[in-house]
Amino acid sequence: MATRRDLMLTAAAFAGMAQPISALAKARGASLPAKAAPLPLSSVRLLPSDYATAVEVNRAYLLRLSPDRFLHNFMTFAGLPAKGEIYGGWESDTIAGHTLGHYMSALVVMYEQTGDAECRRRADYIVSELARAQAKRGTGYVGALQRKRKDGTVVDGEEIFGEVMKGDIRSGGFDLNGSWSPLYTVHKTFAGLLDVHRAWGNPQALEVAVGLGGYFERVFAALNDEQMQTLLGCEYGGLNESYAELYARTGDRRWLVVAERIYDRKVLDPLVAQQDQLANFHANTQVPKLIGLGRLYELTGKPQDAAAARFFWNTVTQHHSYVIGGNADREYFAAPDTIAAHISEQTCEHCNTYNMLKLTRQLYSWRPEGGLFDYYERAHLNHVMAAQNPKTGGFTYMTPLLTGADRGYSTNDDDAFWCCVGTGMESHAKHGESIFWEGEGTLLVNLYIPAEAQWKARSAGLKLETRYPYEPESRLTLTRLAKPGRFTIALRVPSWAKGQAKVSVNGQAVTAEMVGGYALVDRRWRTGDVVAITLPLDLRLEATPGDESTVAVVRGPMVLAADLGPNSEPWKGVDPALVGEAVLAGFQPTAPEKALYVARGVGRPGDLNFVPFYSQYERRSAVYFKRFTEDAWKTEEAAFLAEQARAKDISARSVDIMHLGEMQPERDHNLTSELSYPVAYRNRNGRDARSGGFFEFDMKLRPGPLILQATYWGDERKRDFDILVDNVKLASQHLEADRPGKFFDVEYPLPEALTKGKTKVRVRFVPRERSTAGPVFGVQLFAAKPASTA
Repeated sequence: MATRRDLMLTAAAFAGMAQPISALAKARGASLPAKAAPLPLSSVRLLPSDYATAVEVNRAYLLRLSPDRFLHNFMTFAGLPAKGEIYGGWESDTIAGHTLGHYMSALVVMYEQTGDAECRRRADYIVSELARAQAKRGTGYVGALQRKRKDGTVVDGEEIFGEVMKGDIRSGGFDLNGSWSPLYTVHKTFAGLLDVHRAWGNPQALEVAVGLGGYFERVFAALNDEQMQTLLGCEYGGLNESYAELYARTGDRRWLVVAERIYDRKVLDPLVAQQDQLANFHANTQVPKLIGLGRLYELTGKPQDAAAARFFWNTVTQHHSYVIGGNADREYFAAPDTIAAHISEQTCEHCNTYNMLKLTRQLYSWRPEGGLFDYYERAHLNHVMAAQNPKTGGFTYMTPLLTGADRGYSTNDDDAFWCCVGTGMESHAKHGESIFWEGEGTLLVNLYIPAEAQWKARSAGLKLETRYPYEPESRLTLTRLAKPGRFTIALRVPSWAKGQAKVSVNGQAVTAEMVGGYALVDRRWRTGDVVAITLPLDLRLEATPGDESTVAVVRGPMVLAADLGPNSEPWKGVDPALVGEAVLAGFQPTAPEKALYVARGVGRPGDLNFVPFYSQYERRSAVYFKRFTEDAWKTEEAAFLAEQARAKDISARSVDIMHLGEMQPERDHNLTSELSYPVAYRNRNGRDARSGGFFEFDMKLRPGPLILQATYWGDERKRDFDILVDNVKLASQHLEADRPGKFFDVEYPLPEALTKGKTKVRVRFVPRERSTAGPVFGVQLFAAKPASTA
C-alpha cells in the first residue's frame, strides 16, 4: 500500500498472472517458490523490540484472566456447577461465550510463541471442561450464549435453534430470535478447539468439535435453501472455514457438504463475479466468509472460490483501506474511494485487520508476492501495534483517525470483552508468525522484526537483527547450518523503496536479482554468513483513494502523526492543514532514530511535531491533513476555518448520537425492536419499523434545553409515524418527497418537563397503521443554542 499506483500494479500482477511467479523468475535466471509456508511459530523467538514487549504484556494479561469465569455459562447451562463468577461486559450479554474461543486460540499461539507451559495447561483444561459440559447435555451442543425472551427473561440460548429448525428465523442482521450473533459465537468455539487440536494433537478437542459440528449439521439440514439464506443474513463469522477444517482433519465429506452450504449469496455472489458491492455491508461480518472460501479452495480446487478471495482482498486494500491498513467507518464499508469522507472517531475496527491479515497470509501461501506483505507490514505495524496499550495491556475496539480523537482502550477491570479484545488477545500473542517463510528450498524474509528462528528444512539457525523501521538496515545471520549448501534467500523489498534497496553479503555489496518484490541472493551459504538489506526511509505524502487533497505522512512503512497532546486533555484546536508546493521540505528531523520530526512553516495554524502513529497510546493525533497550495490556502482559509468552527460548535453542543442500523451503537443505546430492520441507502445506514412494530433506544441527557434531531431521506414515499419520549408523544412525522435528492434533518425541541431530573430518556419510533416509521438515518440529541441578548 505504498502508493495507489503501486497497489494497483501489485494487485493486477497478483490477480491476473497466467503462470506462477516461479516460472517467470526462472526464465530470468532467478527463482521464487510457487507456494510458501511460514516457519512454525514454535520455531521463532522474538528478540527485544516493541513486538516482543507486546507479547510479554499480553502474556501477563492472558494469565491474569480466569478460564473458569469464561466457562461459567457453558457449565451452568449444561446443568453443572460453575467454578467461577461470570465476567461482565459482552460476556454477560447474549453474545456470551465468544471470548472463550479467542482465549483458547490466544493460549495456543502464546504457547507456540513463548513455550509457556501454563498456556498449554489452561487450553487443555478448557477443552476438558467443554467436553464435560457437552457430555452432560448429550446433544453435541456446547455453548454459553444467552437468549432474551420477549418477556425480558434471559435463558440458555440453545433454545433458539429449535425455533430455527422449525423455520422460525427472526433477524435484523446481528440478532437472531433474541440472541446476539449466535453462529458467530459458535464459530469462535470451533476455532479455539481446532487450534488446540492443531497445535499439539489434543484428541479431545477434535472430539468436542465433531460433536458440535454434528449438532449444527442437524440444524442446517432442517432448512430449505431460502431459509438457510435467511439464517445466513445474521452474522456467522467463519463458520464455513470451521466445517472445511473439520473435513480436512477427519476426511469425512459430510463436513465439506455443510461448509459449502454456508454460503451467503447476497455477499459472495457479487465477489465471485468480480463486482464491488461492499458499500453498507458490515465489514468484519464479510472478511471471515472469504477466508472460509479460501480454505474451501485449498481443499477442492474450485477456482471461483480463490478468485473471489483475491478480488475481495484487492478491492478492500485498494479502495476501502485507510493509511494505517485498517478499513471501515463505524464498522461498515462505504462506497469505494471515499476514505476522505469517512475519517471519523470510529474508523478501523481491529477485528477487520486481524482477519485481513489472516486472508493475506492465506493468499500469499498460494502464490508468494511481495505486494501482499507490503500491505501486511503496513497494517501490522500501524494498526495492530496501535491497538494494544503496552502500559496496561488494554485493547482498542476502533482505532480512530479523526483528528484529536482518543483511542479508548479496554481497562483493567476485564469487563469489556468486546470482539476486538478477543482478536487482540490473539494478535499480540503471535508477532513472530509471519517473519520467515519457506518454499522449494528458498527462505523468504517478509517482516524485518528482531527474531531468532530454527529452519528445520536446512537444519539452520537464523538471527535477524534490526531496528527497522527506525533504522534502515536489517541483518540476517546464519548462526548454524548443518552443512554448507546452495539455496536462495529472498528479502522483501517494499514497493515504496522504488528499487533503492541495497544488499550485502558478509559486508560486501552484491547485485541481487529483483523478482516479485524480492531481492534474491542465490549462493552457497555456510555457518556465520550474514546477508543484510538497507531500505530507504524517506518521508513521503500519501493521498487517500479518491481525494488527492487529503494526505498522510509516511516514513518507510510507518505512518507518522502530528502529536496534539495527552488524551487527558480534550482536543479543542482547529484541525491542522499542510500548505505549500513542497510540504516535505519543511520537515526537519529532531530525533531520526525515533522517527521524530518537526514541520516548520508548512503547518496551519502552526508548526507541528510528528511522531510514529502507533506509539500514540495515550496521546491525541492528527493523521490526515487537507493539503493546499499557498494561493489556494489564501482563498480557502476563511471557509476552512469557519467550517472547522461550525463542526466544533456542533460537537460541543452534542449530548448523544445514535447511529441506527449499526451493531455496536444499537447495543450501546439498548435498542429493542419488533418488525424493524436495518436499512442502507446512498452510503447511509438507518432503521425502519413496519406496521405493528417499533424501535426504541436510550439517549443520554444533560441539564438545560435540548433538541432531538432525526435524519430522513427526502424522496420517501408516504410515511406517517409518531415519535415518543418516555412514552409521551413528542411529535408526529409525515414523509412524502419532502426534499428530493438529499437527506434532511428535522429538529424536535424537547419540553423540559420530559427531561428535568433525568440522566436519559427512551426514544421510540412507532408507525401508524399500515405505514412505516422512517427509515431514520441517525438521531442526535444536542443542547439548544443560548438565546442571544440584545
